[in-house]
Amino acid sequence: MDNAAVKADPAAQLTLLDLQGIDSHLDQLRHQRGTLPELAEIASLTASRRALDGERVDKQMVVDDLTTAQKKADFDVEQVKTRRKRDRDRIDQGLITNPKDLERLNHELESLERRISTLEDEELEVMEQLEEAQAALDQVAEKVSAHDERLAELVASRDAKFAELDRELAAVAEQRDPTAAKVPADLLALYDKLRASKDGVGAAELRARECGGCRLGLDNAEVQRVRGLADDEVVRCEECSRILVRTPESGL
Repeated sequence: MDNAAVKADPAAQLTLLDLQGIDSHLDQLRHQRGTLPELAEIASLTASRRALDGERVDKQMVVDDLTTAQKKADFDVEQVKTRRKRDRDRIDQGLITNPKDLERLNHELESLERRISTLEDEELEVMEQLEEAQAALDQVAEKVSAHDERLAELVASRDAKFAELDRELAAVAEQRDPTAAKVPADLLALYDKLRASKDGVGAAELRARECGGCRLGLDNAEVQRVRGLADDEVVRCEECSRILVRTPESGL
């Protein structure tokens, strides 16, 4: 590794630590913004609500079908009752004088009574099924409503936190350009390249003979080598390749 490939004034190297602090702060804020607990719950509730919507549609179809069936059952019962009333009226009004016709009509009334009884049983069964289906639909609707209320709360909380974090991000970001402007172009380019490949940390303080990036200590030979370098030579960590910035606390 060529540690002397880049040179920079010691003050510019120290500024690089300030820039790293700003960038790390920005990264932390962005990470915080992307990992808000509300986001996971919103995603979970949104998926759950989609499932509930599908269930609600299915149950609504059942209710609609049973509603149609009940209307038909009601109509069938009323139709037979109308016919029974017509036959009874004819008998009560003495319109049937022929004994055979009267006997036939009485038999028909008995048949109509049995038919009405059967239809009313079917009507009652459909009504019970409809009540059960409607109750099931109402339960799903209540769950959907509860989901919507909770989602509204979460979205409001998320948006409030987003706004707060965005304000803080903007304030910190304002510090970056003027700080970066104090770093020579070649050193800044190296720093940015390392940041992209080193989990956001391109420069670290050499403190107590330890790299602040990988947290590994320098061996005695490396300490001697770094100690002999000019102040304007940019040091790179032998282990992680990050830029090492020397300070009075470096232990050299």
